Amino acid sequence: MRRRGFITLLAGAATSAVWPRAARAQQPPAMRTIGFLNSASPGPFAQYVGGFLKGLGEGGFAVGRNVTIEYRWAEGSYERLPELAADLARLRPDVIAATGGEPSGLAAKAATSSIPIVFAAGGDPVKAGLVTSLNRPVGNLTGISQFTYSLEAKRLGLLHEMVPASDPIAVLVNRNNPNGPDLVKDLQAAASQAGVQLLLMPISTEADLDPAFTTLVEKRVTAALISADPFFNARRARIVAMAARARIAAMYEFREYAVAGGLMSYGSNLVDGYRQVGVYAARVLNGAKPSELPILQPTIFELVINLQTAKALGLEIPPMLLARADEVIE
Repeated sequence: MRRRGFITLLAGAATSAVWPRAARAQQPPAMRTIGFLNSASPGPFAQYVGGFLKGLGEGGFAVGRNVTIEYRWAEGSYERLPELAADLARLRPDVIAATGGEPSGLAAKAATSSIPIVFAAGGDPVKAGLVTSLNRPVGNLTGISQFTYSLEAKRLGLLHEMVPASDPIAVLVNRNNPNGPDLVKDLQAAASQAGVQLLLMPISTEADLDPAFTTLVEKRVTAALISADPFFNARRARIVAMAARARIAAMYEFREYAVAGGLMSYGSNLVDGYRQVGVYAARVLNGAKPSELPILQPTIFELVINLQTAKALGLEIPPMLLARADEVIE
């Protein structure tokens, strides 16, 4: 064999030996699947989904590159959640993000005991039956709790400080929320201590909103607390507009209400909460077990006041309340 031919043969053999390894190294990473369950609607929750995607990105995951997301939205009909959760479980995703309050987490928990679940709850996840411990969750669930329901008495106090002469103060409550009874008890205790009458307005569907505000106008109610609930949050633009037309000073749970024109809000940062759900989902995709991830809780709560809305309602904001505001929208 000629020397040149021998060298060519060796080079070809070396190339064939190296090429499969190089080809394997350049293959795209395996695509993972996330099931995303939410009790509300996609439009009003788009910024929260953005927070979730940001958290995934911090863990090295991007939609279309190495992860796909199957979305299921209950559109405020909590009774649909078990069916939607079961549908996701049949797809066998790598992790389920159960967001939009305890009903989503509970539906996902009932649907599977093997697929990892990262939930976003509004109340106490131990009391709700999602986990047995905040520090060491057992089983296939972990997540975050905004503990927003425990802030209702605080919100009522801030609203009473803003409009001290308003009596009664209306409270819109979603009767389908499992946290509703405890929420009402806390508010009644706080109202009794402050010497304020409450007018409870139970809401079951979106069709109940117009009659509720009509009743408030007829009763000349001037202040209302919109209780913490994904159902209301998904309809915040409509509720804020209805409160403005009725000239009602309203208190809400999240900053997004005040940005939309609501008078004031007090609560944690929900966008960041969804980001943390994304971070935990990414950690699960990277190999962590839910039982290794303690339940996260917010440490910062923000009071936001919309100055333009206060002026439109003819309200003079108490100086001490204004000084305590974390953000004033002018």
